[in-house]
Amino acid sequence: MSRLLPLIGFLLLVGLFGFGIWWNTQHDQREIASPLIDKPAPAFALPVLGEPSRTVDKASLLGKPYFLNVFASWCIECVHEHPMLMTDMKRLGLPIVGFNYKDEPEAATAWLSEHGDPFDVIVADRDGRAGIDFGVYAAPETFLIDAKGVIRYKRIGPITPEVIEKEIRPALVALAKETP
Repeated sequence: MSRLLPLIGFLLLVGLFGFGIWWNTQHDQREIASPLIDKPAPAFALPVLGEPSRTVDKASLLGKPYFLNVFASWCIECVHEHPMLMTDMKRLGLPIVGFNYKDEPEAATAWLSEHGDPFDVIVADRDGRAGIDFGVYAAPETFLIDAKGVIRYKRIGPITPEVIEKEIRPALVALAKETP
């Protein structure tokens, strides 16, 4: 029996490895369920990018649904997502709040000058503390927050036409049904 233990251990490891490979091929790793869905968005008060004496807080955004888009000048995927924010996301009719994450203000401003600015307002989370409260993994991420400040949807990774059609539009339809 003691001679079989290494073989049994080896077979268990091979089985776990095989299960891991199968799991990764069956599930989109960006579909990480957020524990914040259907919960109030975290309270925050952050300076406006380029206007550090002006702040935006959660309370000032209440009253109308909006998208919160986490981006940074150092984010490679943000470059790929940005054209979608400039066109298709703007066409959805909701304000887009930019959430500049762990970035230098000068770098973010230069990046927006180069790529365009789709945002209605941009807050700067230089140290990433507010991002931690939102459960931000990395940029880009996008949240749909309702008029009462409740998170209704979260996307980890770039917005694409497929994401808009299969995820964001249905989330907006569901939100519209909930609004009296």
